[in-house]
Amino acid sequence: LIAWTSYLLGDTLDAVSPVVRARMTLEIRRRILDPLLERDDFAWMGFTLREGHRRVNNWNPWICSNWLAATLLIETDEDRRTQSVSKILRAVDNFIDPYPEDGGCDEGPSYWGRAGASLYDNLDLLYTASNGRIDVYAEPKIAEIGRFIYRVHIDGDYYINFADAPALVYPEAALVYRYGEAIRDDAMMQHGRWLAGRQGLIDHGYAAKDTMIQANFQRLLRGLFSIAHLSSAPAPPLPRDTWLPDINVMVARDRSGSSEGFFLGAKGGCNAESHNHNDVGNFVVYVDGKPLIVDAGVETYSAKTFGPDRYSIWTMRSSHHTLLPTIDGVEQRTGFEFRATDVEYRSGDDSAVLELDVAAAYPPEARIKTWRRALELKRGDRVTVTDTYGLTADVAEIDVAIVTPCSVDLTSPGIVALAERETVDGRSSAAGKVAYDAALLSVSVETVQITDERLGATWGDRIYRVVLTAKTPARDGVWSYTITR
Repeated sequence: LIAWTSYLLGDTLDAVSPVVRARMTLEIRRRILDPLLERDDFAWMGFTLREGHRRVNNWNPWICSNWLAATLLIETDEDRRTQSVSKILRAVDNFIDPYPEDGGCDEGPSYWGRAGASLYDNLDLLYTASNGRIDVYAEPKIAEIGRFIYRVHIDGDYYINFADAPALVYPEAALVYRYGEAIRDDAMMQHGRWLAGRQGLIDHGYAAKDTMIQANFQRLLRGLFSIAHLSSAPAPPLPRDTWLPDINVMVARDRSGSSEGFFLGAKGGCNAESHNHNDVGNFVVYVDGKPLIVDAGVETYSAKTFGPDRYSIWTMRSSHHTLLPTIDGVEQRTGFEFRATDVEYRSGDDSAVLELDVAAAYPPEARIKTWRRALELKRGDRVTVTDTYGLTADVAEIDVAIVTPCSVDLTSPGIVALAERETVDGRSSAAGKVAYDAALLSVSVETVQITDERLGATWGDRIYRVVLTAKTPARDGVWSYTITR
């Protein structure tokens, strides 16, 4: 921000005092340009990762975009300027090179705003500063990284949320549009134009409401120079099917371009993802664009969120994600080795199916030999979940749970009746039913009170956890669930 202020208001500042801009430059050099040119040991750069350490995350392109802007706007020594831009290119490569080929952001769609979107901030600066000579938009991975944001869109402000992402996401309209324009993707441009209309950007610019205040000045400038080229799209693209094989994320809906009917989002992956939750095999179901079965998200960040007690927080645990088993109190564990295996995906006009084994996401003390999950969206009709499992020893207790914002009625054996409930800010849940085998499973419901402001902004003052418990746990079995209106 200081660099952009110096660049745009330099003459005005000089008229006030000749020392203002000199001090701005001095501080930017001392705090940013000099140390980042001289040092390689900032972990987010990706030059000094420990063996087995996870690849860099959104911090890399986010910081690099600000570093790049400061370099281009402030650095007057041509040699240092060239050295710095070259180093930034190499650092951003440390983000791009190991990124999934499918473009999937394993940090979740809200973090795309600082992962893929910040990558675009870098590419846009480089393209402009080089007069189009640095242009990588034709690279398939660059395009896939952009497309992620509209592929995981459910309806309205709802997006598939995993890891620390909330269910409500507000992507920056002009950025989405311009990224789509750069990669020549009509659907992404459509999503950006739809966002612009939804956010009031076309009619009111950036004075529409508080949520339009930009934290990044480059994005504000881009938006201001894009408004004249935007025209509202009546609807977002809403692809019927998306499969991201590298991060094991499935998206399926009844039909393309419409939120009416069923929506299923599911994930495999591993439990060492950025902003990880122990959630291998988790899924969400929406009906007519409203939430029926959900991922709660994450509470307001605290020291505990990123400390040794992270997985004592309920939102991070597999027991508080839908239908993931807890066996004699043992839940999924954290680490690269705790992952989905034998993953298979297929889709057609009638259905979309994801099959995976979640057994490897559990430690040996869970005594799971196999836990094969099949998730199917039968278009226009239902969602089914079939778990075929085998254990290595007898166990005393197996629990699974359904996480929902709906009101819950358990009076009919074998049916979890989910009724529409107002949540917050005029939003409401969907309504539907989950059928289960009452001969095998007993059922109860827990109210999870929400006092956290961040979670409350999505779900209101509570969500529910419907707990299904094996009456007589068997070593082998098949549990099936059918989700209908």
